[in-house]
Amino acid sequence: MIPLFHVDAFTSELFHGNPAAVCLLDSWLPDEMLQAIAFENQCPETAFILNGEDPSPLRWFSPKTEVPLCGHATLAAGFTQLTLAPERSRVDFTTASGLLSVERAGRHYALDLPALPLGSPMNEPDSLLLSEALGLKTTGLFYENPRHRVCVLADESAVVGIRPDFSKLMTGNGRDVIVTAPGQTHDFVSRYFAPALGIPEDPVTGSAHGLLIPYWSGRLGRPRLRAFQCSERGGELTGEVHGCRVRLEADCRLYLRGEIALEPPSR
Repeated sequence: MIPLFHVDAFTSELFHGNPAAVCLLDSWLPDEMLQAIAFENQCPETAFILNGEDPSPLRWFSPKTEVPLCGHATLAAGFTQLTLAPERSRVDFTTASGLLSVERAGRHYALDLPALPLGSPMNEPDSLLLSEALGLKTTGLFYENPRHRVCVLADESAVVGIRPDFSKLMTGNGRDVIVTAPGQTHDFVSRYFAPALGIPEDPVTGSAHGLLIPYWSGRLGRPRLRAFQCSERGGELTGEVHGCRVRLEADCRLYLRGEIALEPPSR
């Protein structure tokens, strides 16, 4: 039996934010089994923690593949471990993206992530293709890095109004797409599309804010920013740059706690 926790991350309300499944393992299962569990969970990401070690090894799987970094599932994993061990103030994880940590921050939880580069300006033919795939009716600034294509728009309404063609977004070497703009009640807003990972639109993306917080902090001239990801579920966080790291603060809510039964049924 594998302990399973379903956590809504980057929100103080159930059924908002980004859902993550957190599975606590005594030893690693075959990758095929981890992927099958993630597909069965049908959350944007499933976090697998190897219990009994400190720092704890942590891996993330979308319904389709293992990913190199996931912010909301790390926050959910830290929230789960801190809930199970109320005497602790911080938990650390070893991951494919280095050492990550989650700690208590008043009534919130703080996630420490690497700061990510915005990338280089996208060439005009590729930016036109991306603009068409997003269904944009306005101009924007386009950037790209090995993992992401980034579109910066003029205002929040343009981000909210995007109606993407997901089949067209699958081009671009499978890279995810981040769209962002100045916010009306927050410093900035964003949306995140990852159809190649089996996630057409991610509700709230912690790893993307490892890129967005440094960008908007430099552009707005403020170190600490409030952000909102304006997906259907929606979610908000506060972020701050600390050198080559980014600290994200947000709430989590536990929705479900149970067990995964992998043993064959008794007859």
